[in-house]
Amino acid sequence: MQNECADDHADLSLQTGLRGILQDYNRKIQLKSSSTLPVSLTGMKSNMLIVKRPFSTSHSSVDSKEMKKFQLLAHKWWDEEGEYAALHSMNDIRVPFIRDTLLSMSSNYHPGNPLSGIKILDVGCGGGLLSEPLGRLGASVTGIDPVEDNISTADRHKSFDPVLAKRIQYKSSSLEEIVEESMETFDVIVASEVVEHVADLEMFIKCCSQVLKPEGSLFITTVNKTQLSYVLGIVVAEKIMGIVPEGTHEWEKFVSPEELERLLESNGFSVRTVNGMLYNPLSGSWGWMESTSLNYALHAVKSGARARSHTTDAPPETDIQQRSATAGTAGTVPDGTV
Repeated sequence: MQNECADDHADLSLQTGLRGILQDYNRKIQLKSSSTLPVSLTGMKSNMLIVKRPFSTSHSSVDSKEMKKFQLLAHKWWDEEGEYAALHSMNDIRVPFIRDTLLSMSSNYHPGNPLSGIKILDVGCGGGLLSEPLGRLGASVTGIDPVEDNISTADRHKSFDPVLAKRIQYKSSSLEEIVEESMETFDVIVASEVVEHVADLEMFIKCCSQVLKPEGSLFITTVNKTQLSYVLGIVVAEKIMGIVPEGTHEWEKFVSPEELERLLESNGFSVRTVNGMLYNPLSGSWGWMESTSLNYALHAVKSGARARSHTTDAPPETDIQQRSATAGTAGTVPDGTV
């Protein structure tokens, strides 16, 4: 009973705080134009419920509008205090998450190069912010990105380190463009802060399955689709504080852990871990948290050849909810996280 009262108090405090943020932002907007944003959580919720992720009729997971956004910032990837500062600091938790998960699944250990012998595909690699630390851990990394200027930036930066020049190769390409030449090639696929930008998420997941070896690992970090992610991820982070450039994200493209797990299960993956993530703009650092209501990291494993031959329908939604509950329930925030 006491826990329920505490949760109710936390929810009330959260709603009061978010309502104040929205009202303040709405006043600023009204001074600039006649456009408005919902100013109450209730009104915002009703607006959100009718918006679904856009359905793509294309044969590509690449969104041309997204490419134009990142094209403009291609030269700023390695500015640790610039537009990609939050991605630089995310390496402090996402690199150990990938490394430790892979080491826990292997009996082979190479001192100094713990990921030696592992072939990693970094999808949407940008300027190589994640490819480089994975390469330094000994992995053989292939980074792909549809924006040519991103690849030029990544190539130029890795050239400063002779070791990385040998371990990392970059290619300007979409994921589906390399499927035919890379069937079941990679031990690991990393898609960090990518799935919220693709045009066709289901095609993207299918292509991941095709280029990943049986029993290979898929790591995804992304943004949940909640009221809180709209307020903090778009209104606050983009429009008020400028943590990332305005227009970087579209709430309609955010995906919940439950929806992502359903897509993964239907393409032969088993989700092993879902962890909540939180960015502190004051310290410029990331940390893990129980709730997945904002950002989250997911690890899934592709089924082996024998398991795939006996694949049945995806598990019931109740099973999915139970597994994701181990990392926190989407839409709830523990005391002190906001």
